[in-house]
Amino acid sequence: MTTVTEADALEGLRDALGLLKDREQVAERLLDSSAKHSFDPDKELDWDAPFEDGKWFWPPELVSLYDTPLWRRMSEEQRIELSKHEAAALASLGIWFELILMQLLVRHVYDKAATSAHVRYALTEIEDECRHSKMFARLITRGGTPHYPVARVHHNLGRLFKTISTTPGSFTATLLGEEILDWMQRLTFPDERVQTLIRGVTRIHVVEEARHVRYAREELRRQMVTAPRWSQEFTRLTSGEFARVFSVAFINPEVYSNVGLDQKEAMAQVKASGHRREIMQTGARRLTDFLDDIGVLRGPGRQLWRSSGLLA
Repeated sequence: MTTVTEADALEGLRDALGLLKDREQVAERLLDSSAKHSFDPDKELDWDAPFEDGKWFWPPELVSLYDTPLWRRMSEEQRIELSKHEAAALASLGIWFELILMQLLVRHVYDKAATSAHVRYALTEIEDECRHSKMFARLITRGGTPHYPVARVHHNLGRLFKTISTTPGSFTATLLGEEILDWMQRLTFPDERVQTLIRGVTRIHVVEEARHVRYAREELRRQMVTAPRWSQEFTRLTSGEFARVFSVAFINPEVYSNVGLDQKEAMAQVKASGHRREIMQTGARRLTDFLDDIGVLRGPGRQLWRSSGLLA
């Protein structure tokens, strides 16, 4: 009897980006990279070093109020303090998102061969995400700011999403949570205006998240070719809704009142800010171009992506 391998079954299948890659070969390369380029933040970073006077906790151009009338009225000290709280809010968002991602990854591999490279890499990624969540939590504590959980409605929508999401929907959401922050962090870790600890945290996250993005992209391509049509359509809708939730949750409005600003005024100015809109769309462009190429941004789901502000 001839055994048909996954590679045989998928041979010749392609999407707009070309032939699908063998799942096991991709995972083996990612496992090799993980063995060479993984970090223990507790040992790699100097958590006891004092923060440096006059340095930012997030590049000023990425702070939500940058170049608004309110920003121009703020003192430099208040701007830097806002950058600290926004960095904490993004770290809090990252923890929420990574907890969802870890559950989605466990669900993805539950019925797969535990000895496969694909499953072993998923477990390796879960290890990475555990370290990242602990690193973000320690960063929040070190900065002396509050923890900024997402709104209760978004918390519960996350609970619903990780329960009903399709496999392609899970990987689309994974990329949404990883790629925009990754773009921002790639601007942050080489920026000498930014605190050394923040730069170290973002450097570790960027290096390790690059593997996660590759894994998710390759699997999403496969899913959008092989999943049933209903699953593809459901993915388009749920990913659009998740994009809308993610964009709203991206900055917690409590950061404004915690630095002495009027919350409603600040939120209105961020919403009206052309600079902020451009930042978010630029950060999402590599992702939205990819999703468009593989057929995710179609139908009503595309309108949800537009309403999120992430798609021009």
